[in-house]
Amino acid sequence: MMKNLLETRNFNSQKITYRMTYRFIISSFILQLFILPISVIAQQNCVLIIADDVSPDYFSSFSSTSDTTTTPFISGLAKSGIRFTNVWASPICSPTRAGIITGRYSFRTGIGQVITSNSSPQIDTNEISIAKLLKMNVSINYSTALVGKWHLNANVPNKRLYPNKLGFDFYKGNFNGAITDYYNYPIIHNGSLDTAHQYASTQTVNDAINWLGSISNSKPFFIWVAFNAPHSPYHLPPSNLCNTSNLTGTSGHINSNKSSYFKAAIQAMDTEIGRLMLYLKQNGLSDSTNIIFIGDNGNSADVAQNGNPLHCKNTLYNYGVHVPMLINGPSVKNPNRNCNELVNTSDLFATIADICSVPNWKSYIPSSTKVDSKSLINILKNTNATPRTWIFSEQFTDISALSDGKTIRNNQYQLIKFDSGVSEFYDLINDENQNTNLLPLGLTSIQESNYLKLCDTLNTLVNKPLCTPLQLSETRLFDFNIFPNPTVGKISLLGNESLLGSEITITSLIGEELHYQLWSMLLMNIELDRFKSGVYIIRVKKDNQIITKKIQLLN
Repeated sequence: MMKNLLETRNFNSQKITYRMTYRFIISSFILQLFILPISVIAQQNCVLIIADDVSPDYFSSFSSTSDTTTTPFISGLAKSGIRFTNVWASPICSPTRAGIITGRYSFRTGIGQVITSNSSPQIDTNEISIAKLLKMNVSINYSTALVGKWHLNANVPNKRLYPNKLGFDFYKGNFNGAITDYYNYPIIHNGSLDTAHQYASTQTVNDAINWLGSISNSKPFFIWVAFNAPHSPYHLPPSNLCNTSNLTGTSGHINSNKSSYFKAAIQAMDTEIGRLMLYLKQNGLSDSTNIIFIGDNGNSADVAQNGNPLHCKNTLYNYGVHVPMLINGPSVKNPNRNCNELVNTSDLFATIADICSVPNWKSYIPSSTKVDSKSLINILKNTNATPRTWIFSEQFTDISALSDGKTIRNNQYQLIKFDSGVSEFYDLINDENQNTNLLPLGLTSIQESNYLKLCDTLNTLVNKPLCTPLQLSETRLFDFNIFPNPTVGKISLLGNESLLGSEITITSLIGEELHYQLWSMLLMNIELDRFKSGVYIIRVKKDNQIITKKIQLLN
């Protein structure tokens, strides 16, 4: 299967002609490119490759499941590098990219959700990006580039130079979260808008290779290669890049076989990664270049393999934030190993700074700017690693959503604190798919100790009392949550099955009854646009129990 697949890949394009045979790829490319010397190399280049919307379970290097994708080049990088098995990103792409480029969590950058318009919170050009940091290291004088997906600003004229303002000498790619057509989409080149007609994964690697060819081989470089693949729209890639023998490409077939087309896009991306790696080898750059490969968030629900479409991309559950990551290159000692330490994607900021030998890089960061990134350089060197004891993720939107919240985990347990007030607590070792929230069941002493430690760490991190020990008992009792609060126009009440049939009453502060209804479903939406601005009392009565809370209207 592998041999037939690779032999059918006839790498020809209008701009670049390149041919590979199976024997050359396997014997020459993988064996020679990835068996790197362990001696110290003066020039430390870095290539950061980001795949869009893909969990570890589609890669054989990260998953033991049978339903993985054929990716010989990513597998080759993993085999002669380090595979990181416990990496968390944000649940959606814009916050992850902001975290990587700045080393800062979302609540610091202000980017907590996908950027959809010019009114969405976007990256500030005053941030010290990793590209800016490398440019500050004047003794080495790095060349910097980013090709492919940006998605840290809206595609509006006055922001099309933002990648350049954030330290990239060269930018060519798309600003939007997704392209509508992999063969025809808007592309921005150093601020100028144009249209790309080349297959997107091929276009991205073409742009990377063309830029690498334009700089001196004696000058160190950092390039961020941000693929759109395998993000939707699901499509039929060129047949010379992947196995398309059972794919018709019709709309009906795509809709009925999304995972197959998702895999094809991953294969095509892998082929193009192989072409980029071959370019580095042929130009004498592979021995001095570190390669980082990572995903930006988990799989979307329509291609999920975890059996629970509610625990995927755009959620704070482990499957929504767990991503594949590997590092390969001269910075890696004792390659072909797994690393099970906890890693945040924001840790790449400090790691790249150390890989590229930026001395005292923290001194370039204003004292008022908190950087959350922890360098992985000691893990790469396999010496004196100081691993994290927890990792963190979050998402938040302009208009409160049920999925908004923050989450933190240690080696075994994950705590999720939703902005609605709901808490969930999972054992990731014994309940991988997170089917059982432990809080309503009552915690063992070990579980309670882990909960309290995670709760205290989360509160300290965000400097807010998001959760307290009281919630251990409150979560198991009759209760409900109100959001948003304060609110305009309406409120939502979230409860559990025990609340069905209970009485909901809203009164003024002096006790005047203004609204009454029965609780009929788990999520209750109540229109309050007829109410004046002010504070009101909401009371929920169930049998002999009554819970009273305040709501503030800003009508």
